[in-house]
Amino acid sequence: MSKKLAILGSTGSIGRQTLEVVDMFPGEFEVVALSAGSNAALLTEQIRKYRPAVAALMDENYLTALKDGTAGLKVEIAGGLEGLTAAATYPGVDIVVTAVSGRIGLIPTLAAIRAGKTIALANKETLVAAGSLVMAEAKRCGVRIVPVDSEHSAIFQCLEQQSPVSRLIITASGGPFRGKTRKELQAVNRDMALHHPNWQMGAKITVDSATLMNKGLEVIEARWLFGFGWEQMSVLVHPQSVIHSMVEYQDGSILAHLGQPDMRIPIQYALTYPDRRANRLERLNLIGKTLSFEEPDLETVPALALALAAGKRGGTMPGVLNAANEVAVNLFLQNKIGFLAIADLVEKVMSRHRVVDNPDLDQILTAD
Repeated sequence: MSKKLAILGSTGSIGRQTLEVVDMFPGEFEVVALSAGSNAALLTEQIRKYRPAVAALMDENYLTALKDGTAGLKVEIAGGLEGLTAAATYPGVDIVVTAVSGRIGLIPTLAAIRAGKTIALANKETLVAAGSLVMAEAKRCGVRIVPVDSEHSAIFQCLEQQSPVSRLIITASGGPFRGKTRKELQAVNRDMALHHPNWQMGAKITVDSATLMNKGLEVIEARWLFGFGWEQMSVLVHPQSVIHSMVEYQDGSILAHLGQPDMRIPIQYALTYPDRRANRLERLNLIGKTLSFEEPDLETVPALALALAAGKRGGTMPGVLNAANEVAVNLFLQNKIGFLAIADLVEKVMSRHRVVDNPDLDQILTAD
């Protein structure tokens, strides 16, 4: 019997690659629900190809175009956050792939958990803003959360050996500006920041990778996903992006997960878990490769340090960090602020925030 999928953010980078994985395994998956932000044209193409039962568009200004483009097809069209939630909770869906960008994924992810859906989590902001609440709800509902991010998928797989763990080692490519000085970073523009050396990703996450904010968000996410203490978290810059993360065990041995820098590999594992399937993706060739590691430069690019501080402080601070970063990155992508101003703005917002400890969902959304 095929697994029934809802893909939230189907027109984004992870969403499109998820559909590529679906295409690699005819008959194993059925796309039941799709959602997008505002890309009505691409969502229309996807609806025509995959024939989902429901499709949602977050930006309701484009709903008319979507309805016109899918006229005559048997598909329920919905809009806004309610539409996104309807897609996430659609009856019969087995796995919800949360591939939307930003904190907008929180509400539909919680709704999907409460509806008993397995979560293939690619939206790290959900756990950054509300990790304690989300994980508690998943435990209460008996729902499995399988990580899609390459780093968390790597840790997830390394932890399949049930032994005492000393620390998690989350690797970072260092982004396109590794080794640059702050003076050199003053000249960075949008196009430069969007040119990642190893990965093909959406604009927001690519900028986050350049500032190292993405790695900080991933550390916070890992803290909630795997339940380890802050003292057990570490980050290493690994420019080749071959080792996606590592787990150090109590006896000093380290298990590392290696693979091509291709998001379709962890996406496939999340969809087929606990099974592995042969695929046609390029294999990793280690001949002639040199693998190197270095400490992250927290002074030159301080976003990682800000994220770690927010995570350790807890309460509403991680959500505020995430919200401020979303706005700052958007300003940068519109060429309204410089590259270094992203972290500066986030730090300024954090310094002015009065933290609410043990927040409920309303308090988290208010802080956001």
